[in-house]
Amino acid sequence: MIKYIIVDDETASHDIIKDYGSSLAFLSHQKSCYNAFEAIEYLNSNTVDLIFLDINMPKLSGFDFLKTLSNPPKIIVTTAYKEFALEGYELNIEDYLLKPFSFQRFITAVNKVNESFFEQESPDDTSIFIKDNKKHYQIKLKDILFAEAYGNYVKVYLEDQMLMTHQSLTAFEKLLITPQFIRVHKSFVIATSKIESIEGNLISIQQHKIPIGKLYKINVKGLIR
Repeated sequence: MIKYIIVDDETASHDIIKDYGSSLAFLSHQKSCYNAFEAIEYLNSNTVDLIFLDINMPKLSGFDFLKTLSNPPKIIVTTAYKEFALEGYELNIEDYLLKPFSFQRFITAVNKVNESFFEQESPDDTSIFIKDNKKHYQIKLKDILFAEAYGNYVKVYLEDQMLMTHQSLTAFEKLLITPQFIRVHKSFVIATSKIESIEGNLISIQQHKIPIGKLYKINVKGLIR
């Protein structure tokens, strides 16, 4: 879960960011600050992972506020002024969103933050984000049993639930880590650690029976040699 605050003197900007963020299950809104001083006061007693930061604010600009932070969280700038982008990247921001920005552009920016957090995780804690309907769910790779192609969707089977995401199995497979996951059929990618038994052309994972395709038998043989 990524905890974030918004620092912006425009109410409309808060509403848009909160609306976009509410569609992403891994984002948790903590505080709306309408100037830099409110943010400083909040951060004196709270920690966050991300700040959506406006530049043009009264008394103390967004960048001047950022320079006061000795150990700042991840920063996504949200502004109507494109001319400050270079200064922003010199301050190691994650992204620079020009108002008005689309939901897709918002997701792209947030994914940069996600990726930086993934790099800090141990392999057992590595996660990906799966969109099911209108929500993005953070799923640990170790909890995935297998994935099944379902038309233009992929069914992702977990220990305690199943999610359906709108993408190809090939695209989904690229999100996974090998050799933790292998393709065993044109319609199935499985977690090797979840295999309970292999008999003939079937793999047992809990109550599920996964077929082994002819073109993928070599992948399975590599597990049991």
